Amino acid sequence: MKRVYPREEYCMGCRLCEVACITVHSQSKDTIKAYKKEFPREPSRIWYEEKKPECFSFMCRHCEEPDCLEACISGAITKDPETGIVTIDEDICVGCWSCIMACPYGALKKKVRKDNKMVSSKCDLCIERGINPACVQACPNRALVFK
Repeated sequence: MKRVYPREEYCMGCRLCEVACITVHSQSKDTIKAYKKEFPREPSRIWYEEKKPECFSFMCRHCEEPDCLEACISGAITKDPETGIVTIDEDICVGCWSCIMACPYGALKKKVRKDNKMVSSKCDLCIERGINPACVQACPNRALVFK
């Protein structure tokens, strides 16, 4: 299964991965509109962390045996048996946060939808695009690798 792997030795902390993630998951697919006009703003599904002198990005690891899937009481989290991609169906998510508490990597976050429903959110590897994840394409130093 293909995953995004961070290479912290190449990360300079520009956060373009976060910008790309927010933009690609926004309604408009436009960076300025995504940041200034869409509310609530789509959260980034990749996070930047800085531990001087190094910095790196992290996101869902699409685990072989995801703790979040086991913890999900509504059945909103599923894993594709062919690709191994773990996704959340926001229409089924009840916002109990069991998945957030279960994830050992802190890869799931709370999200407010336009209808004000609170749901869990995580990296989906940009599967709707059918190409490399936006964060990987946006990284100028190839600090994120999709393999």
